[in-house]
Amino acid sequence: MQKACHFYLLPIGGTATAALAGLLHDAGERVSGVDAVLYPPTSELLAELGLPVRLGFDPAGIPADLDQVIIGNALPRTNIEVQAVLQRGLPYTSQAKAFGDRFCRSGRTVVVAGTHGKTTTTALASHILTTGGLDPTALIGGVPRGGRPWRLGHGGWTVVEGDEYNTAFFDRGPKFLHFRPHIFVVGNVEFDHGDIYPDLDAILAAFRAGVALVGGDGHIVANTGDAGAQQVAANHPRAVGYGLTSHADLACKDWGHTDGHLRATVRWQGQLFDLETPLVGRHNLDNLLAACTCALLAGIPPEAVAHAAASFPGVRRRLELVGEAAGVSVVDDFAHHPTAVGLTLEGARHRFPGCRLVAVFEPRSLTAGRRTFAAAYENALARADVALLAPAFHRVRLGPELALDCEALAAALVARGVDAEALREDSDIVNAVRRHVRTGDAVICMSSGEFGGLPRRLLERLRRDG
Repeated sequence: MQKACHFYLLPIGGTATAALAGLLHDAGERVSGVDAVLYPPTSELLAELGLPVRLGFDPAGIPADLDQVIIGNALPRTNIEVQAVLQRGLPYTSQAKAFGDRFCRSGRTVVVAGTHGKTTTTALASHILTTGGLDPTALIGGVPRGGRPWRLGHGGWTVVEGDEYNTAFFDRGPKFLHFRPHIFVVGNVEFDHGDIYPDLDAILAAFRAGVALVGGDGHIVANTGDAGAQQVAANHPRAVGYGLTSHADLACKDWGHTDGHLRATVRWQGQLFDLETPLVGRHNLDNLLAACTCALLAGIPPEAVAHAAASFPGVRRRLELVGEAAGVSVVDDFAHHPTAVGLTLEGARHRFPGCRLVAVFEPRSLTAGRRTFAAAYENALARADVALLAPAFHRVRLGPELALDCEALAAALVARGVDAEALREDSDIVNAVRRHVRTGDAVICMSSGEFGGLPRRLLERLRRDG
């Protein structure tokens, strides 16, 4: 029997790195890691696996018997353990390359890329391929409800979320360049990651590089309703389109909501069939069509695709109902880009009909916290009845010239008839939100980070209040 390799993940607590840790563990390898802090759901998943995980970076804690260090893009070269790895000449690679080298060798990898919707589409595609009998390996950038963000399969297919963000401090290219796509999904392309890409053209160039990796027998799966996706896929001989347009290969003829479920009638190769899934919102229609197109190209019959989509459990932190108390629904969501914020609120109108929507938004990432998006955030948050703005997480790092002016954004929303407030830096956010909440509300907490555990803390406060 071949000796297990010891992989040391630096850090281990992100969704993608924790998922890779789970895959390597399930594949019979030894895995350990370190992080500054852990929080649910990845802390729970790592605890279930029983992996040795340290809190707090310390070069003395680096295992002596490791075979490879896997460095995530969250850590800079200046991290003290990263410096020790370099000084000691230890073998290292990136999270994306480690996954690609180990799990994308079959030649049948579905890479799901796009500015928005990657996680839901990846989870849904993995679910359909699994239910359809293809037994895929999967790595998802979020946690499916009731499941894990990874799956070790043996059917020769791999489904992976293709992030356009940089791979590591030593590899500034997008992660998806390491995944050897057979099917490359381009859901949408907008300007994002202003700390990495100077403009939209740079992002388009990155996606075109991903498209160029697809071999002659592969496919580009592109959203016919998104201008950026169409620019990337333009004139590609292996492009397959999905969307509401009549010329799409998977064309949606009609769609709507019934009892909190998306329903759609679609046409594929001359055949009409119905789809249903427990998701809401126009954006999730695109995610559904993208995932189903991949499954159809993989050879799953339309009736099996429809059956699988209907049983999709959803993804945590995507309009996830944390709980209800005092007549208030508390929801946790990952939305942070202006388009995602607006679409999330549109979806919430379908999920919570008749409720007053209270949006609590934290500009968490280096891009979300930039004043570049002020007008776009205004348009997105205007879809709420109440908009509460937490301070930009990286406001000090960005400085007053670049940081989003939440006071000005709140004033602009008030002028549009929204009850809006920029929450003070020194305020207790739970108390601040509670002042605005009343029976019958749905509170949508949106952040790309942990948000200080706000959704669960708010729910506990509402339960105490009765």
